[in-house]
Amino acid sequence: MSRITIDPITRIEGHLRIDCEVTEGKVAKAWSSGTMWRGIEVILKDRDPRDAWVFTQRICGVCTTVHAVTSVRAVENALGLEVPLNAQFIRNMIITAHGIHDHIVHFYHLAALDWVDIVSALKGDPEAAAKIGASLSDYAGNSVPEIRAVRDKLTKFVESGQLGPYASGYWGHPAMKLPPEINLLAATHYLQALEVQRVANQIVTILGAKSPHIQNLAVGGVANPINPESQSTLTIERLFAVKTLIDKLGDFIHNAMMTDTAAVGALYADWTQYGAGVTNYLSVPDLPLDTKGTVFELPGGHVPGDLNAFKPITSYQDAYFRDGVKEAVKHSWYDYTGNAGALHPFDGETTPNYTDFQEDGKYSWVKAPTFYDERAQVGPLANVLAMYAAGHEPTKRHLTKLIEVASSVAGSPIPLAALHSTVGRIAARTVRCAVLHEALQNQWQLLLDNISKGDFDTFNRPVFPKGEVRGFGYHEAPRGVLSHWVVIKDGKIDNYQCVVPSTWNAGPRDQNDAPGPYEASLVDNPVADPTLPLEVLRTVHSFDPCLACAVHLVDEDREPIVSVKAM
Repeated sequence: MSRITIDPITRIEGHLRIDCEVTEGKVAKAWSSGTMWRGIEVILKDRDPRDAWVFTQRICGVCTTVHAVTSVRAVENALGLEVPLNAQFIRNMIITAHGIHDHIVHFYHLAALDWVDIVSALKGDPEAAAKIGASLSDYAGNSVPEIRAVRDKLTKFVESGQLGPYASGYWGHPAMKLPPEINLLAATHYLQALEVQRVANQIVTILGAKSPHIQNLAVGGVANPINPESQSTLTIERLFAVKTLIDKLGDFIHNAMMTDTAAVGALYADWTQYGAGVTNYLSVPDLPLDTKGTVFELPGGHVPGDLNAFKPITSYQDAYFRDGVKEAVKHSWYDYTGNAGALHPFDGETTPNYTDFQEDGKYSWVKAPTFYDERAQVGPLANVLAMYAAGHEPTKRHLTKLIEVASSVAGSPIPLAALHSTVGRIAARTVRCAVLHEALQNQWQLLLDNISKGDFDTFNRPVFPKGEVRGFGYHEAPRGVLSHWVVIKDGKIDNYQCVVPSTWNAGPRDQNDAPGPYEASLVDNPVADPTLPLEVLRTVHSFDPCLACAVHLVDEDREPIVSVKAM
């Protein structure tokens, strides 16, 4: 038996440590440890609820918009406050554009290099790579000159010794098995994706004033005035500029990203046998189409391992979701009053108690969420399975297309059950990206149609009652179910809890010692070389971990945490 410790494990930011025991070439046991404390709940105590969204979106520089939207939804839920249709559509466009940006970045810039060998790409023939690309789709970026230019750029990288984002890959690892031309094609799309994700972020910036950390939200709506007679407001011209950007995204998502996912997934079909872990899935509906949050463009719900047992979550007042969420801290560096086993977020506590890493005790700053006392996996796989079970036509169409292309490349049919895997999580994220693009187009049209009716409202003023009110807001964020829970007393925040996607997935063992999704998914994963644990990275990265949302850091003595010196 050998022990592997990877710290940090993410490409985007740190705070996540993974420990594995490896026996006979397979992971036998795993621990997921968040290595920093998230203290946002303490910071929000006694503040004005209308300001919470500004603070919460500073939890992370990646998952920013999602916390802002979820926070205002939580306060609106507590007040029973309706949101004007225009505000709903504007918010929906922001979160779909943000989701597209996030999914593109994950597939190409955070996960692809676990499967694509950049050194091998240098040996690829541009003509052959272009021919493979043309056999999969008519994507314009698959031309021979463009692919040759990428190979030349990669060659200069290697010859200069300045490898940039490619410096820390496991190049030549025995688990890397794509042909050079496929590696070259994927590397071409990797660089193109840098520009495409920027286009998605431009949409967020136009509607949200900036990105990251949008500035246009308010409890009760958005701060985007609509006036066709004033150029300083959200005009038709500005909306058509957004439409141009939406259209730019489509070609890449549908003709590059979808086919890349299908082709790479098919060539790594053995990875459909690894990484399932927790197959109890949870997602929530999103993109509200009414002022009360009772009708949604995208469905969500609970899939307890079997699609036929799907139970929908139907509204912002849904008691099934509200009553099912708890968080345990038996193995987390927190204490609950009276040693409570698990607490509902309305009663949640954030009292740190650091004990150092204890394999059988406390070992993470991340809590352990449960849904009706069971662990649940969240994220695009959970969302796609829920939407598929709900009969959502765009999801079924895009998923069917991806599976058909992958089956064609693999030379044999790939079943739906293959999604319960490391590769399946990545495939589901791409399917969700295509669904979000279609939804973004639809939300744009809905906003335009509503404005054409003469409705320019974007804000309803909130009124805070005396006494206590409680509310929760949720959002199907890029990494899965995000929920905020607020208790308001006499117009001030009395308690605030964020139960975030990476808490669901990265959480340690719960009060019953059941492992979290990261931990469970790693068991039985192959590890060819414990000193080069690429296979561990593949499975954890398939969740798109972003631990800043689950953990945060504060120094009580106000001393610098780290210093960075430019050389």
